Amino acid sequence: MAEKVLIYLFRNDLRVADNPILHHLASTDHGFTHLLPVYVFPHVQTDVSGFIKDLERKQLYPVSTSRVGNFSRCGPHRAKFIAESVWDLKTSLKSLTSDLLLRVGEHNEVVEDQIKAFQDRDIEVGAVWMTGLVGSEELDQERKVSETCAALGVECKIWPDVKYFIDDGDLNFASPDGLPNIFTNYMKSVEPLREKPRPVLPTPTALPAFPEETDIALQFKPFVIPEDYDGLEKALVEPVKAFLKNMPPFPPNAVTAHPFKGGEQQGQERLAYVIREAVALKYKETRNGLLGNDFSTKFSAYLAQGSLTARQIHHTLVGYEDGTDDQFEAVDGFGKGENDGTKAVRQELLWRDYMRLYHRNIGKTLFQAHGVKHYKDPSKKPQWKTSDSEKADPDQDPSPAAIGDIIQRFLEGKTGMGLIDASQRELLHTGYTSNRARQNVANFLAKHLNIDWRYGAEWYEMLLIDYDVSSNWANWQYVSGVGNDPRSESRFFNPVKQAFDYDSTGEYVRAWVPEVSKLEKLENVFQASTASEEDIKKAGLEGNIMVVDPIKRIEFTVEGKPKTNKRPYTRRRGRGPRGAGASDEKDGSGDHEEIVEQETSSGTVGGRKERNVPRDLKRGWRNQASPSDSSTTLSSKSSAGSIDKPRFYHGAPLVVSSPQRQSTLTGGSSHYQASSLNNSNNSSRGGKENFVRGSSSISTGHRVPTSSDYSQPYIIDRSRPYKPAQSAGQPLHSPTEHRRPRSIQTAVQPGYSRN
Repeated sequence: MAEKVLIYLFRNDLRVADNPILHHLASTDHGFTHLLPVYVFPHVQTDVSGFIKDLERKQLYPVSTSRVGNFSRCGPHRAKFIAESVWDLKTSLKSLTSDLLLRVGEHNEVVEDQIKAFQDRDIEVGAVWMTGLVGSEELDQERKVSETCAALGVECKIWPDVKYFIDDGDLNFASPDGLPNIFTNYMKSVEPLREKPRPVLPTPTALPAFPEETDIALQFKPFVIPEDYDGLEKALVEPVKAFLKNMPPFPPNAVTAHPFKGGEQQGQERLAYVIREAVALKYKETRNGLLGNDFSTKFSAYLAQGSLTARQIHHTLVGYEDGTDDQFEAVDGFGKGENDGTKAVRQELLWRDYMRLYHRNIGKTLFQAHGVKHYKDPSKKPQWKTSDSEKADPDQDPSPAAIGDIIQRFLEGKTGMGLIDASQRELLHTGYTSNRARQNVANFLAKHLNIDWRYGAEWYEMLLIDYDVSSNWANWQYVSGVGNDPRSESRFFNPVKQAFDYDSTGEYVRAWVPEVSKLEKLENVFQASTASEEDIKKAGLEGNIMVVDPIKRIEFTVEGKPKTNKRPYTRRRGRGPRGAGASDEKDGSGDHEEIVEQETSSGTVGGRKERNVPRDLKRGWRNQASPSDSSTTLSSKSSAGSIDKPRFYHGAPLVVSSPQRQSTLTGGSSHYQASSLNNSNNSSRGGKENFVRGSSSISTGHRVPTSSDYSQPYIIDRSRPYKPAQSAGQPLHSPTEHRRPRSIQTAVQPGYSRN
């Protein structure tokens, strides 16, 4: 019998169980004699310079960075998780007498090389199969592979992605624009949820033979594929490990909430553990937690890589609820049907589905500064602050340079807002932070600081272990007020109140921001700048930037606050705020009925008074009255949002009054001009190398970098103005290209040519 090879391109479907392609191959008379499973590390989403062994050789691809913040597309935490997931899949396929071919490059290039290698040996390639995804870069991969196959006379088939809770074929609307604009309406349209998911496909017991090694095309130069797991992890992690120049040490009393390894086997073990240890049973009560492994399911990273499917989670829950899976016999609620916890898990899996469908519906709008909002009244349109002087409004306050400093402090977790800083530092060190914290971080950047939310979304893209393009960007859009949240303009979190509600002992903030751990009063832990001079000195915080120059201060009094987290008011009905990023199995869900906390410059926040006043650095906050005027002003504006400056303000916090949708910022002077934060409504995702996430076109209007642009590495040092390390007459960037934010060390590999 003549050989007939099927090439299967794995992407975000890194599993053998509940895999429709492998199930089809194991259960039908398909006619293929050989199966070549392939996983490609795409240069546009991954720094692949670590696969180059000979440093003298030139890079084939420029390093791809995000469009707004110029961050790496995949940081060290997710890079390691991907390495673990890919190697686990390789091991599983080997147990089925198959294997997984690893390659670097573009999917269509790898496919072309393999097809030609087989055809040169008179071996027929019957088809190329891959699972369809919704991201624009992923759609572009599919288009290019399809075109390559057509040119070589090979069939290309895109299979539906089944890792979601409800199959697309079972929805009650046929086209993307039929998706309800409000999640609650969508949920009602697919209830009862427990009856909707399709059955899980079994793990195959046998697969077509793996092709002979001599028939497989080699990895093209200059890349070298490691032969063991350690080499693979090093190749992926090393190039992005030093993403922050001055990384603070791991806090001595902090522990990661996400110690889990990647891979299908580990995902299945976590699923069984979540039910066996009653994590699912208690989920509704614990999901807003901040510390520990089990306040949430931690399914999200496995779902993002396709190592676990939502319907696998559902059917395992059914075995517990119906009392048919004996491994859960000792768990409370066994055989007693759906409970509040398991119901909440399903609802959040559905939210994850909704974010994907929302992404599919709006396309590249997901990455635009003003999202899906069409502002008929220009006064209601957010004027996002940016560090790019060319794109900033002429009257922007603070200046672009000052905004650059504020952004850098936000990323590093040095804002002076305890909950925000703790979350950002946890993210830096572990690649994970809770859903509750993600909501507050996103709301703080967009609503309190009025800074382009895409900067935060891209930072999450780089650092999150559980990053998923749809969930991350849709949730950031939602919390920032430019998504499909029906209460977008009024949804305003007070991070101090939130800290009191969800970190009632201050354990979380003290663990991740050890500088404030010696402060006794909670209000000081959550805002170090409110501490008295005596307490500041006692805690060793004299001169600390979070004390002397907080980015924003919120006056918050504890009097009258309930002793428990139960609110003494009537909650509004409806679905509550969603978190930014892809947190937990729901990829960013929050409390279903979160109170709307509206902040005004002279009103109250959550029932407590708030004032914004400049601080005399020689006195504590509580000892100072709110000034009614200022001897010197930075602006002649008398409207809300004007900036008041004391006569000798240099080095003191610059305080902006904060009415609704205005920001209260502080920041010193700086010569630095940070990366572009485009406050237009243009799509801004994707790598520099002319890829725009969210657009089906690969033409961006930006100059495509050449090898000379990347001929020298450069390092950005916060202590001095930006200066590239380059040879004379050899510019690193054109004047139109974006600059990286300072304090972030990025070594760009030299440009390479393929040979």
